[in-house]
Amino acid sequence: MSIVTLIKSIQDIMRKDVGVDGDAQRISQMVWLLFLKIFDDKEKEWNVTIKGYKSPLQSRFQWSNWAANPEGMTGDELIYFVNNNLFPALKKLATSEGVSPQGKVVGSVFEDAYNYMKSGTLLRQVINTIQSDVDFNSMTDRHLFNDIYEKILADLQSAGNAGEYYTPRALTQFMVDMIDPQLGETILDPACGTGGFLTNAIEHLKKQVKTSADKERIQKSITGVEKKPLPHMLAMTNVMLHGIDVPTNIRHDNTLSRPLKDYGPRDRVDIVTTNPPFGGMEEDGIENNFPKKYQTRETADLFMALIMHLLKHDTGRAAVILPDGFLFGEGVKTTLKQELLNEFNLHTIVRLPKGVFSPYTGINTNILFFRKGGTTKHVWFFEHPYPEGYKSYSRSKPLTIEEFELEKKWWNRRKETEHAWKVSVKEIESKNYSLDFKNPHVEEVNHRDPEELMKEYAEITRELSATRDALKKELMQSLGGR
Repeated sequence: MSIVTLIKSIQDIMRKDVGVDGDAQRISQMVWLLFLKIFDDKEKEWNVTIKGYKSPLQSRFQWSNWAANPEGMTGDELIYFVNNNLFPALKKLATSEGVSPQGKVVGSVFEDAYNYMKSGTLLRQVINTIQSDVDFNSMTDRHLFNDIYEKILADLQSAGNAGEYYTPRALTQFMVDMIDPQLGETILDPACGTGGFLTNAIEHLKKQVKTSADKERIQKSITGVEKKPLPHMLAMTNVMLHGIDVPTNIRHDNTLSRPLKDYGPRDRVDIVTTNPPFGGMEEDGIENNFPKKYQTRETADLFMALIMHLLKHDTGRAAVILPDGFLFGEGVKTTLKQELLNEFNLHTIVRLPKGVFSPYTGINTNILFFRKGGTTKHVWFFEHPYPEGYKSYSRSKPLTIEEFELEKKWWNRRKETEHAWKVSVKEIESKNYSLDFKNPHVEEVNHRDPEELMKEYAEITRELSATRDALKKELMQSLGGR
């Protein structure tokens, strides 16, 4: 069965269930079921590879014992078991003492999970479809999970609420490639969504692995935090399928809810790659976790203050996606930019074209690359062009990693081109720390003052109306004159 057919057949079954309302709930339902199947397949592997492995789940809660048999529990019995036995037991793992790391992972995934399905017969059909068509101990099926994952993400986008935690794969890959993480370095995404940056970092590090000890170092070096349950569940599943067997470092939490002063030297990291939520406002009181100079409820600004604080001195480096508003904004944004130039080397800003995050937002975005320590002497800007023939991106014409060959070829041999230009810190300071510099090699179209254009439009409308009335009058006269 193809991936598209598999996902579609599961969703078609769920659509018949009165308890599941909309794509987001269908996806949430599908993900916790897939997670338990994956965990069961991993446990079969651990029973062979880990001496004395003991499952954190009671045997009756293991997928093999309640779900795998196609003639097993169904109807009301299945719904009762899932709602009143399975879910309470799995949720309890998040807070119970003495639970193994594997158990903590399950507890973390199910902490805020929910069974939306009301029909045990339909739930049995979904379980049987997953059981018969997916085996995560088969290398082919494990590879196929990436396709399943991409399909789930595409559906999640269609649900209309995923923009805040979905970053195009080409973008995450480019940013990780340019940051170039090395084995032993600690890597953080403080708003990790579905784990796109982390899985790209894992794949980047895998190329450097020579021993089993190296493999274990990757497990310890990757950290992510996500506050929303559904993307967190997807992130856990995603990193597991990329080789992080026990992703205890992918936490379900809000990074901003901890006072900034409580993050000490042990919390500092070598690398941050992230796309923090922007345009949103944090809940009341979160800003009080930050010093007065950073206090705002604008989420992206608070994340920037946190990232700058968490980077290790001299070795710390970051790649962060931010909207145009950060480049020209004032107030807290000015404070952050001033510190960014004085205490960091803000060496590159890649200006992305419109439509990269379409259809969730049309806001123009940028990638800021910076390193902690020293000061910024000048900032290089690179304006990423559309591919030839494109006017925007769409689902059928998405951003691709191949497009970033332009930046990659330019990166280590920097010179001014039609896409790249350099701006001195003095010039930035003279503009009150605005980083909103347009490409000097492109002839700017003068769109003129909006008020002036509105007056002109009103005048044209008045003239058209007068002409229409005159024509109408002439027509009436000529008709009356016959």
